[in-house]
Parts: sequence; C-alpha cells; structure tokens
Amino acid sequence: MKVCIAEKPSVAKDIAGIIGANQRKDGYFEGNGYQVTWTFGHFCTLKEPHDYTERWKSWRLEDLPMIPSSFGIKLIDNAGALKQFGVIEHLVQNCEEVINCGDAGQEGELIQRWVLLKAKCNVPVKRLWISSLTEQAIREGFEKLKDSALYNNLYAAGSARAIGDWLLGMNATRLFTKKFGQGKVVLSIGRVQTPTLALIVQRQKEINAFVSEEYWELKTIYRETEFTANIDRIRNEEKAKKGLAYLLLHDFEITSFEKKEGKEGNPRLFDLTSLQVEANKKYGYSAEETLKHVQNLYEKKFVTYPRVDTTYLSEDLHPKMEGILRELTYYAQYTAPLLEKPIPKSKTVFDDKKVTDHHAIIPTGVLPNHISQDEKRIYDLIARRFIAVFYPECKVSNTTVLGKVGQVEFKATGKQILEPGWRILYANDASAKKEAAEEEKLMPNFEVGERGPHEPRVHQGKTTPPKAYTEATLLRAMETAGRQVEDEAMREALKDNGIGRPSTRANIIETLFKRRYIEKKKKNILATQTGIDLIDTIQNELLKSAELTGTWERKLRLIEKGDYSMETFKQELIQMVVELTNEVKNNRGRAISIAEEVPAEIVKEEKEKKPAKPKEPKEPKEEITIETLSCPKCKQHLLKKGKTAYGCSNFQVCGFKIPFEFLGKKLTDKHVYDLLSKGKTAKIKGLQIPGNPDPTDARLIMNGDFNFEVG
Repeated sequence: MKVCIAEKPSVAKDIAGIIGANQRKDGYFEGNGYQVTWTFGHFCTLKEPHDYTERWKSWRLEDLPMIPSSFGIKLIDNAGALKQFGVIEHLVQNCEEVINCGDAGQEGELIQRWVLLKAKCNVPVKRLWISSLTEQAIREGFEKLKDSALYNNLYAAGSARAIGDWLLGMNATRLFTKKFGQGKVVLSIGRVQTPTLALIVQRQKEINAFVSEEYWELKTIYRETEFTANIDRIRNEEKAKKGLAYLLLHDFEITSFEKKEGKEGNPRLFDLTSLQVEANKKYGYSAEETLKHVQNLYEKKFVTYPRVDTTYLSEDLHPKMEGILRELTYYAQYTAPLLEKPIPKSKTVFDDKKVTDHHAIIPTGVLPNHISQDEKRIYDLIARRFIAVFYPECKVSNTTVLGKVGQVEFKATGKQILEPGWRILYANDASAKKEAAEEEKLMPNFEVGERGPHEPRVHQGKTTPPKAYTEATLLRAMETAGRQVEDEAMREALKDNGIGRPSTRANIIETLFKRRYIEKKKKNILATQTGIDLIDTIQNELLKSAELTGTWERKLRLIEKGDYSMETFKQELIQMVVELTNEVKNNRGRAISIAEEVPAEIVKEEKEKKPAKPKEPKEPKEEITIETLSCPKCKQHLLKKGKTAYGCSNFQVCGFKIPFEFLGKKLTDKHVYDLLSKGKTAKIKGLQIPGNPDPTDARLIMNGDFNFEVG
C-alpha cells in the first residue's frame, strides 16, 4: 500500500478521486493500492524552551542565551491534529511507500518532513511536485513522481529558517523584555519583523521631523503650452517677484524641439508580492487578504501555485499557452487577436534561468465559477496580466521642448500614445484610464528659433513630507531590503536579498498590527508610539538592519540550492545571539515606558530559593566500558559511529549520539560514562562556549530530551 499525505483535506479528496482511492475511511481515503490522508497545515513545531529544560520555563536574564545542543520537534497541542496525526502515524508504519503531496514549496516541504520524522517513517518517500491542482497537473505529477532526496536542500533551508527564527526570537524577546520591559510589557523581537518595523519607524520619524518650507517657481505659457524654468526652486518670494519682472521684459524663444518615438514594455507576470502590491493599489486589499483570495483560487484549480517569487515561466510551458488562452472565453475579445498567429516566445516571459521551484502566477484555463467578488477581482488581475504579456508593446511619442526668456531657460515635456498595444487590456479600467490621461500630454509642433509673447507667472508651493508606507510600498521595501527601486529588472535582481519571503511577508505585517507596533490610517501604515519606543530601545543595529536580514535571506536561498551549509548558517546565528546577549546584559539603556497587559507567567519571577547544591557522588570503581552501556533514550546498544561519536545502534530512528569532541574538548571515556550513567560529568576545563572568548570550566549535563547543555 502507498500512503499519500496532502496538506489539506480538500486537496486529499481531489487526489484520491483522481488516483482511484474512493473508499472513505476515518481520516483517509483508500483504494487502488493507495491510502490518501492529510494534515491541517502545521502539525509539528520546534520545541519550546521549557521542553528542553525546566529551568528555561521562567524568563531570567541569567539563563540567556538559550542554545539547545540540538533542536527537536513536537506535535502541536490540538485535539484534532493529535487524532489525525495518529491516523498518519498508523498508515506510515504499515505501508511500503509514502508519497509527499504537500504544498510544493519550502514551507510545505518542512511541514511534511517534520510529520514524517515524528511518525518515524522508515520506508521510501516520493515527492509529488506540481504547480496547479487541475486534474491534468495531478495526473502528470503522479506519472513523474520525484525522489524525496531531490528536495533535501529545500528541507534544510526550511529547517534553518525555523531554527534561526527560534534562536533570535526566543532569546532576543526574553532578553529585551527582562532588561527593558520593567515587567510590564513583552518586547517582541524577530529576525524579520524587527527590521520591517525599523523601516516603518524610520519613515515615521522622517515624517514627524519634517518642516514644510515655501518655495516659488517661475512658469510661463507659450502657445497654450506650460513651461517651467530650468532653475533651482526659489526660496525667497521677493527674488521670485524680481524674476517675474525680468520675464515680462523679454519674449519667449524656442531653442530645441525633439520628438522621439519609443515603446513601453509590457508589464511582467505576477509573483505573489507584485500581485499583493497591485491589489492594494487598486482595491485596498491587505497583503494577507490578497494571499487568502489567491490561495482560494489555487485550491479551486483556477490559478497556479501562488506563493512564488518569480515573474517568469519555464520554457517548456510555451506550447501550453495557446490552449490556456483559448479556454479564457470570458476574455475572448482580447485573446482572439493573439490566437490568429503563433504565441511569441519572449525572454521577458519564458526563461528557465529565472524559474526555480515554481513559475509566475497564471490562469490554469479552468474558468472560475461560484467565487466571491473579491476572488473575481484577483482572478481578473491575473488573467489580464497573463494576456497582456503576449500583446505588442505600447508605442508612444515623447516630446521635449526647450526655450528661454532672456537668459532664463525653460522646459516642457509631452507624451502621446500612438498604438496602445498591451494597454488595450486596461482601456475600460477607470484607474488605468485616469493614469494614462495624466501621463498623456499632447503638444503642438514648434520650430527652433521661433519667438513671441508669453504669459509668465509665479507658482507658490510647499515642500511635502516623505510619503507614509502603504502595504503596497512596504511590500516593495521588504522585497528590496529598504532600497528605493522603481525599475522592475533591478527589483528582480534584488529579490534574493529581500526581507522575508513572499509567502511570509503578509503574516509579518499582520503580526506588527496585532502587537500594536503599527496602525493603519486610510491606506497609510504608521508606527505607533509603542513601535517607535521599541526600536529606540534596541541599540543593536544588526537587529534593525534590513540589509543584514536580506543577507540572511540570500544565505537561506543558497542553502536551498546546496551552495551553503545549514550548520554554518546556524552557527552564525548562535554567535550573533551570544554577542547580542552579552552586549544587552551590559547595556544601561533606558527602560521602555510602555504598559500593556501581558501573560502573568511572563512577568512572574521565580520566588523559590535555589535548592542546595548536591554533593558529587563518589567515582565508580568498576572498569569503564562504554559499549556495555545502553542508549538512555531507547535502551538499544551503543556503538562507535565511525571516528566522530558513540551512537545508538538504532540511530536512524532514535537519533541519540555523543560526539567524541564537544565545545573544543575531547571527551574521555570517563566523561561519556558519567553522562550515560549519571546524566552529567565532573567539571571539564577549557570548554570553548560560542561567543565567549575565554575558556570556561563547566559540567556537561544531559537533559530530559537527551541533549547536552553546559551547567
């Protein structure tokens, strides 16, 4: 029997129907040699601090940093999830093969791998990797099942991300809460949320500090065309009046007239971020709302996998484009001209080098029905963009006119759309029509040397503060690690260094709202005083650095590609956490002046006195023979595992091992024997603890999870 595990019951039902598993059982479908079951998303999570040691249950500065010797996972505390996991565990332990049918992305891979790890899966695993949930895609996917090992790097990147977030989030939140929170407020710190908040706070400070200044500009109208003086803004009204008086003394003369035809390139296909940006600009949807709507469309088989960060299609999809366009009968007036000739295979649309796990979001060709108004809007954005990329470019005429009045130079520019090309898809769109009308400015033909009377005037204006972030501009800032980038090609190049991933950015923004660090006024996102105080409290610039977080994201992508070590990434985070802890502990910065309700267990201090230090037991007199001892975790025999460690003979399932060398010191047989028989060693001299430049004398202790810590 082959067991298929999907990420949702609805997806499991679709798969079961296609592969012939039509008998409904308790928690799964069965038939045709398959059992199809499901999770409800995250069934497992990384263990919490108190799961490693009781000491970490309380929030105390002296216990920081918390660095488990190895990270473990546990099932979430949910009755439904526990019951369904029991079904999965039973099926997995009684099958010949598992087919991982989870969401085809990093998060989906992590969810499934953790479940299989917890279920002690020891049979071969295949991977269903598809970009849409249509019947055709599922059938093709089952015909081309992949070996699970091909996605080990993807799993490693997901694990590294989760561990990195745990290390920084758990330690930094406790660190700043205990140091500066005055026992009244939890100061939540995160690898992605803190630099995102820092971007918003920085913009808020620029807005708050902005002082508006008046300025004056010289303008004139010649032949019904407005020209602006090509000089710096005038900061003095009297000077502006003198300038106007000078202009009244001279005629206007044309010094240059240039008209050039150009092209406006087609918009790119949507990745998740650009779809969220467009939906926010056009309909005011939050990033989370857009993700929810497009995820629904995906699960209903109307669009392809949405949690993507590329705007390209793979080259092998080109032959399928004509078929998809033919199926889009709602848009027949736009698709008909395209179907009269072969679909172009442009490098701006099809490029294997720009596609990794998934391609850009496009319609599947299955026409939507029974969907909400919000889903219709999102689908329409995707469908029109898909059609638009195959249209001709928009041809325009750009005009630049230079003139002078006496010695003062003037300039005017104009634009005319000659052939709308792809813009025809948006001809009836009110906001697009308004935007086009504002861009288009017809101008008469001028002759160089012509001159005549004109109508000069002084325009008075005021400088305006920087614009507050909207969700659209914040998403763009996260994508480019805070850099101001308008060019799409440049944005594409910066994606590897963005803050967070497309699939997580919406959640990060929502988390900041929930914690009341930011608020929304109309479309604008503003930092609250709480958010500003938090960022001001964090003196460590690394925690607030968008560029550093972008560098971490790039390394996670390199892990995904197999070009960077997960262990190296983890050690870098550990070193940073250790250095940050030492820095903050010694910092006498001001306490944050915020009072909010927080869980009592967070504020409560341990009042019990520390127990008296037990006497060390006498050394055992018997001969020390490691191999005569049993694994403390599963009671199997211990063996030497190559040249690096003692390990359980059932290591593949149990996972227990003791390295020959730990924290820079070779462990003697006596040390290992003490760990196995008594759970701790005598003091070992010269341990090299990460982040501590000086050797430390300390014991090694085996905790309740059979991991080692310094005590």
